[in-house]
Amino acid sequence: MSFDEMTASQREALALFVDDIEVLNALADSNRQRIIILLGSHLRTGMTVTEITGQMNLSQPAVSHHLKILKQVKIVGSKKNGLQNIYSLTLDNTLLKLEKLVASIRASLQDIEE
Repeated sequence: MSFDEMTASQREALALFVDDIEVLNALADSNRQRIIILLGSHLRTGMTVTEITGQMNLSQPAVSHHLKILKQVKIVGSKKNGLQNIYSLTLDNTLLKLEKLVASIRASLQDIEE
């Protein structure tokens, strides 16, 4: 099926998918998934890179790299506490984007079934 043959809802779903590809790629990595789960278990306090590193079989630079990617797509945020950064989940915007993508895909599938 070419782009011209797609329905409006299928084109919208494709556009949303392309717009959200960085979020989907960030979520696809198992180490980043583990970091998200760790931060989810520390919602009130957040965690430092050192604390996250202590819970994973990764080096501190590797954890920092994964946190940078998660920050870029706004899954994780940070705040300064003295010399340390405290990382925490900031999923609200990401969840809204993913919910909109799923709803759009569902609508495009209904077009195919009709």
